[in-house]
Amino acid sequence: MLRFVAIEIGPDQFRAVPDPARRRPGRGAHLHPDPACLALAERRRAFGRALRIAGVLDTGPLAEAVASAAVTEPEHTQ
Repeated sequence: MLRFVAIEIGPDQFRAVPDPARRRPGRGAHLHPDPACLALAERRRAFGRALRIAGVLDTGPLAEAVASAAVTEPEHTQ
């Protein structure tokens, strides 16, 4: 699971940034490091509810972290 937090970058504007060390202040949320999970969370608008924020959320840095984690982790096969 990848922890991330919302950092305020302006009035009613936030940026979702990964927090792999789990040390950043503020309310955090967790996401599977899978691009499909990220897409589903964006489609469901789950980030605002999970982080309890109202406003625009930039998920760019989080998407980059998910993409790099997906590349480094091997696929699970059954």
